[in-house]
Amino acid sequence: MKANFNTLINSEKPVLVDFYADWCNPCKVFAPVLKEVKDLVGDHVQIVKVNVDKNRPLSARYDVRGVPTLILFKRGKLLWRHSGILQKNDLLTRILNA
Repeated sequence: MKANFNTLINSEKPVLVDFYADWCNPCKVFAPVLKEVKDLVGDHVQIVKVNVDKNRPLSARYDVRGVPTLILFKRGKLLWRHSGILQKNDLLTRILNA
């Protein structure tokens, strides 16, 4: 996952990573919002979900201490991060201004 993840976040297009857990109720509430955002942004932004329980080293690398945690990358640089859920329009504004 580490090599693939590095290639992924070094993309020219923004990459939004959703660190989540299957047992996390806020993650379940946020999932439909994330899908709506994905439908709206299409191919302009890549959205990737990372299960923190299955990817502990990656979660530790980015100091993910709570879920959901969203991190936006572009060309390998961390542009923005947020822990907790967001409204659709707030998330759209963040990722479309990347």
